[in-house]
Amino acid sequence: MPEGYCVKCKAKKEIVGGVEETMKNGRRAIKGKCPTCGTVMFKILGGKATTPPPVAPVPEPAKPPSTT
Repeated sequence: MPEGYCVKCKAKKEIVGGVEETMKNGRRAIKGKCPTCGTVMFKILGGKATTPPPVAPVPEPAKPPSTT
């Protein structure tokens, strides 16, 4: 289990019931509870979440100008 800092107990503790989440800026984090006081603990993990690279659209060939 991951270890985090509880601001209420002012000590490092194991995060109970930790769930990995992705924040809106793309970073990964673990959210759970302190085993002693039950306060919500949140630990930001290193690095951005891995997402598949976007597929680049294939450009269409240029059409010759029409002469009417």
